Amino acid sequence: MRYSTFLPTTVLSLLIAVGPQASAATYTGKDDKLEWIQQETWATSGKPLHLVRSLDGKYTFILNDQQQIVVHDQAGAIQGRIPVAKGVKAIDISPQGEFLYLIDQDASSFTAIALDFVITIDTAGSPVKGDAAAPVSIIVFTDFQCPYCIKLNPVLEQVYEKNKGKVKLIFKNMPLQFHQMAEPAAIAALAAGEQGKFWEFHDRLFAAPQLSPEVITKIAQDLGLDMTRFESDRNSPLLRQKLGKDMSDAQKAGVTGTPTLYINGRKLKQRSPEGFQAMIDEELAKAGK
Repeated sequence: MRYSTFLPTTVLSLLIAVGPQASAATYTGKDDKLEWIQQETWATSGKPLHLVRSLDGKYTFILNDQQQIVVHDQAGAIQGRIPVAKGVKAIDISPQGEFLYLIDQDASSFTAIALDFVITIDTAGSPVKGDAAAPVSIIVFTDFQCPYCIKLNPVLEQVYEKNKGKVKLIFKNMPLQFHQMAEPAAIAALAAGEQGKFWEFHDRLFAAPQLSPEVITKIAQDLGLDMTRFESDRNSPLLRQKLGKDMSDAQKAGVTGTPTLYINGRKLKQRSPEGFQAMIDEELAKAGK
């Protein structure tokens, strides 16, 4: 499954499009105390007037003479064009690029705009809870040993039950390196999934007071899993590949911590029941539900 939508509102969602390649001078050289090597060159839309870049280098915002701010990703591909007033002569952004700031000289005004980047996340083969045809997808990157993920799980279940038939939960593993039992738990849950018990195992892992190899084994036994198959699947290269894919998908999405959630490709910022519901209702309204 892949998701991509556009929000033509004050919360701007930016779509991906490949921009043209530039043909320009090459800047490589040196003098007595300095050497320089060109790293990248892009073609820009219109005459560039001002430029800012997110702290992580992921997004570049270029104000041009066509009353637009053109947003590029790290490779120079255009993520979106934001129309601005003629008087906008200077721009700035928050460190991660989630807020855009405009200075309008004609109107003598300052404007802050929230940006909502809609990203595509590959969920093929990921565990899904709920109706596959549900219009709202909640993708969660999580870690079974993360205390914040543990606290979030009952909230997520509450949201799911309240919106049953309208939302589906899609699980993505992101075990953090400093959580010793996170990766073994992730592999065990995937192994349980091979016997159709992923979500039951998932819930037991989050409910456990503390994770250990013994706890994982007992959960598998209590769920009535074929233990010979369970142990074989835990050592399967295929499940290691699935885990690796989740980690790769997290990196592509820019996920840096857990839990991180996306609702129809939009990152959830408020993890309260009200925050969930507000975004779900927006997506349902767009789908005419």
